Amino acid sequence: MKILVCDDDREIVDAIEIYLVQEGFQVAKAYDGEMALEVLREEKVDLLIIDVMMPKLDGIRAIMKIREESKLPIIVLSAKGGDADKILGLNVGADDYVTKPFNPLELVARVKSQIRRNTTLASNSLDSEKVYETGGLLVNDDLKKVTVDGEEVRLTPIEYNILLLLVKNQGKVFSINEIYEKIWNEEAFGADNTVAVHIRHIREKIEINPKEPRYLKVVWGVGYKIERS
Repeated sequence: MKILVCDDDREIVDAIEIYLVQEGFQVAKAYDGEMALEVLREEKVDLLIIDVMMPKLDGIRAIMKIREESKLPIIVLSAKGGDADKILGLNVGADDYVTKPFNPLELVARVKSQIRRNTTLASNSLDSEKVYETGGLLVNDDLKKVTVDGEEVRLTPIEYNILLLLVKNQGKVFSINEIYEKIWNEEAFGADNTVAVHIRHIREKIEINPKEPRYLKVVWGVGYKIERS
């Protein structure tokens, strides 16, 4: 497994590399968004760790470009502790975030979690057709493909996992904590914003009018569900 680490602070990149190599990962390095895009064009990368504030091309704009053609798992590094910066990263397609200064062991744990989740998605058995449908929404879990009224919708890995959880359990309401724990495989502490951002992103992609959703419904004070057709 190869991890691309992108940060304009070379000492941070080198430090992250040490911990990742100790865990058996290969590491590619970049020091701005443009370099990161070049590496992704030339090498097979399994996950990207990218800083937000960088010269030439910042992390947010780099993620936006990557998401135009790739579902690569992405973890954002942010020097800002405010929710707005974290939410911005999630909004443009990141799967997770870690705030600087960070515990390297926590970062490695999040990398493993994303890799494990992505690997599980890719290795699901194809013995039986796994297609989930309600109204015009169709999720083909064999092909990892989502369509709405016949038009393909591109989701990030986290968005796909959340939608799959809900569409496989149509009509069942999942609380924010339940969604977080099932998708992130860790206890939910302050997960409200993280889950809410991904839910909003999914709605923007699958709903004609996200403010009046047809599929992904909120049950106020309880959680979210996919409506049965």
